[in-house]
Amino acid sequence: MTGTTEPEDDFANKLPVPEEVEEAIRTLVRWAGDDPAREGLRDTPKRVARAWKEYCQGYGEDPGHHLDRVFEEVGGYDDIVLLKDIPFQSHCEHHLAPIVGRAAIAYLPKNRVVGISKLARVLHGFARRLQVQERLTAQVADCIWDHLQPQGVAVVIEAAHGCMTGRGVRTHGVSMTTSRMMGVFRDDERSRREVLALMGY
Repeated sequence: MTGTTEPEDDFANKLPVPEEVEEAIRTLVRWAGDDPAREGLRDTPKRVARAWKEYCQGYGEDPGHHLDRVFEEVGGYDDIVLLKDIPFQSHCEHHLAPIVGRAAIAYLPKNRVVGISKLARVLHGFARRLQVQERLTAQVADCIWDHLQPQGVAVVIEAAHGCMTGRGVRTHGVSMTTSRMMGVFRDDERSRREVLALMGY
């Protein structure tokens, strides 16, 4: 509907916004060529500030905390655990443009496993920060490696970058792929081929 905005969630509605943050956004709007005092933009600084606090809420958490509760009774299971096609959104630290993609996260347990949703929570915890895709991939893999101490970890991320599609070369329909292999997935070619095949690569 024209002239309306979607309702913001409770997180955004309850968050106070410092005046200097609102003024910084008004300055950016002016510099871009518009008038922050006009009706359609009057409340934009507050909305943008709250949105960015939500986009970056990963700074307020330790993603590794999601891996604290583990299960050691796994009925003798000792093969790959894989969660794939995990959607995520982040923002690049160079242009603050969106990074939108999917991740596949796998590990080969040694003697303990974690609830499968926790892998997605680790990804989102790191993604909700200003990022580069290479670092995001490494952070997710390193976190799982350090907390679960498995035989191997494999993380593959594919994403489209707004700094490439919306500006600069303005090339649409392309994605960037990054991977990090640790333990047996790095050292053993057969294990690496197996996990990549399960991920669809």
